[in-house]
Amino acid sequence: MSQQNAKSTEFSCHAPDAAAVFLSGTFNDWDTEAAAMTKDDQGNWRSKLELPPGHHEFKFVVDGQWCCEPGCHPSVECPQCVPNACGTMNRFVDVA
Repeated sequence: MSQQNAKSTEFSCHAPDAAAVFLSGTFNDWDTEAAAMTKDDQGNWRSKLELPPGHHEFKFVVDGQWCCEPGCHPSVECPQCVPNACGTMNRFVDVA
C-alpha cells in the first residue's frame, strides 16, 4: 500500500475510569499493545492512525479487557458493530 493513499483516521473511546486503553484491529494484526491511546481531561481516549482505504475492524482493550466500547452490551445490536468469527462483535470503520 502506498503511504500517499493512507488516510488519517481518529478513534475515540470514553472510559474515564480506565488506567490504560489500546486500539487493536485488523490494521495491526490484533496486537493488544501496538496502538496506545491518550486520555483527555473528559475521560476520552484518542488515537490517530494512518489507514489504507477499505474496511477495518477493531476493538478497544480497556485495562486488559476487550470491548467494542465500555458499557456496550454484546446482546444489544449496535449499528457500528459487526459479528466476528469468535461469536462476539467488532467495531468497524470504512476508510474512503
